[in-house]
Amino acid sequence: MTSQQYPTRLPCGNRVLDLSRTHVMGILNITPDSFSDGGRFNQRDAALRHAQAMVAAGATLIDVGGESTRPGARVVSALEELERVAPIVEVLSRELDVVISVDTSTPSVIRESARLGAGLINDVRSLSRDGALDAAAATGLPVCLMHMRGEPGNMQDNPHYDDVTVEVANYLQARMAACAAVGIGAERIVLDPGFGFAKNLAHNLSLFKHMEALHRLGRPLLVGVSRKSMIGQALNRPVDERLFGGLALAALAVTKGASILRVHDVAETADVVRMIAAVEAAE
Repeated sequence: MTSQQYPTRLPCGNRVLDLSRTHVMGILNITPDSFSDGGRFNQRDAALRHAQAMVAAGATLIDVGGESTRPGARVVSALEELERVAPIVEVLSRELDVVISVDTSTPSVIRESARLGAGLINDVRSLSRDGALDAAAATGLPVCLMHMRGEPGNMQDNPHYDDVTVEVANYLQARMAACAAVGIGAERIVLDPGFGFAKNLAHNLSLFKHMEALHRLGRPLLVGVSRKSMIGQALNRPVDERLFGGLALAALAVTKGASILRVHDVAETADVVRMIAAVEAAE
């Protein structure tokens, strides 16, 4: 159940996403300090094997990240991030028939990833770093803009909103305008509400409940809540016991029109998406 307010073809480099259905994006963190799987896949062969397994399980996008954005994460240098990301993007784009997304805010990583075969730029900072807008524009690739305030190191320091859904929508609309100013048209944009980024539990729950309001922006939505603290806080579960809560949110996101679900647990989420699609296709 995806919103049909926009064209359903999203060109992603040499591949195309059909947004008439919901897609599962598999998370591939090649960092030593990500909150859930830090250090497990930061070697090329291990990363390739994990990506292959996620594609076999139903992922149509693989999101490669070389800088942790968990609360309190340290900033890595552009060179360090590039050295982590570039070899993985290169091997995945060569070996897998799947859209490679790169989770980065860094202009040099944006440019090099596009050259190596990435099909989507996924930026938690909405291209706000110096040079990021121009770098993304030059690639010709689609971009995912996410809502966040501050930086990962300080984003959870007493966040406040008068109306979280309205303020998230306004921020994303402003970033879309910034993109338009450098030639990144709306047809190249995906939007992410930014669950867990500069938001407490009440903010996350309210934003999720009212997510349909973001469809007024006329762009597909990416939802990433897999294993996040909002599940842990709502259910009192540690990171390794958040699967069922995450699947509940995945199902709810599909019914609310999400086009892409960014997850760690690909096979389980793909079953959720397929089951909903089967019901929706019935007479």
